[in-house]
Amino acid sequence: MSRAEDFGAELVDFVRRVAELRSARSVPAADLATVLDAALFELGHAVDRLWPAYEDLVNGGRRSGPPADREEQRLLRAIFRRLPLPVALVDRETALRRMNPAAADLTGIRAGFATGRPLTGILRHADRVAFRSQTAAVARGDGDRSVVVHLQHSPGLPVRATLTALRPGADSRTAVLVVLQPSVTGEQRPLPAPDLGEATRHAAEVDLADALTTALLTAPAGDRRAVVEQAAAVLHGRLADWVIVDDGAARPYRTTVLGPPGAPVAEVAAQDPAACPLVVEAARGGVPALQVRPEDPDAFGRDATGAPVLVRAEVTSLLCVPLSVGTEGPVEGVLTLFRRGARPPFSLAEARAVDVLSRHLALALRRGPRTG
Repeated sequence: MSRAEDFGAELVDFVRRVAELRSARSVPAADLATVLDAALFELGHAVDRLWPAYEDLVNGGRRSGPPADREEQRLLRAIFRRLPLPVALVDRETALRRMNPAAADLTGIRAGFATGRPLTGILRHADRVAFRSQTAAVARGDGDRSVVVHLQHSPGLPVRATLTALRPGADSRTAVLVVLQPSVTGEQRPLPAPDLGEATRHAAEVDLADALTTALLTAPAGDRRAVVEQAAAVLHGRLADWVIVDDGAARPYRTTVLGPPGAPVAEVAAQDPAACPLVVEAARGGVPALQVRPEDPDAFGRDATGAPVLVRAEVTSLLCVPLSVGTEGPVEGVLTLFRRGARPPFSLAEARAVDVLSRHLALALRRGPRTG
């Protein structure tokens, strides 16, 4: 039997074993650790045996030719994608290089959107430093290891991240393979809400616009504070976990803060908006900001204790929108919305809807003098 035939037979056996692992997801919880060990062994087999054998075929005297090369590469990519365990490939800085569909389902992000971004962005702030440190240690050759982390969209579910070093292909840089395994003893990961389509999203936007318009029309004419409070009450809970309104542009001052029960609302209300870079930028430049899993914890400043507001508020997504009638008109104030926990991040469609609603709120504020 030729080397190519040997390689093909070994690949067929490998694919069969991967299919068996895929079907093993239904085993009892107590046996999942054994399944994980078997999956890691198969990944090591692919890296240590299959890939060198493939390179030997390509670079040896009997070359299989470009079409066969592409076919083998497609097969290896298919194996990576069909692994039943969530697997990601990152560099020493945790920047994502590849992610299989199982990992995308677990983390709630699309692989194409996340590629090149730090994988730490999906983790809670408290776990990011530890994950970066362990990844760097594995990349520099200090040995494989694992660390328990928590995802931002499901903070109550512990996830064990197993890290191992590998050097894919002819790449001179060491990469780190990350296998994510949710804890079977923690709370069950909530299933994603069903997507009911564009019609449902449009209906929700119409309902929100109707509720806000009603609040603006029924607020006392000329009373800016009442207008802001009624509008904030509509947005709070229905659209965001936090609603923060700062009046004015040249020297903004905080007028309204609504947050979740038990949240540090008083500390955020006492904060000076001039110390919030996002608010200052929106007030002066009139440009809205949409951030998902904010990388800079100081983007919304710090509270009186010196803690970053985004960390204390457990923010996973934010919208910061100037209250202006148009791009040429004056800025009446700044509206900031926070989401946290398992709530999905603000979408581009929601950002567009909030931009429209902010213009309506700016028109209502123009009817009364500034207070405070």
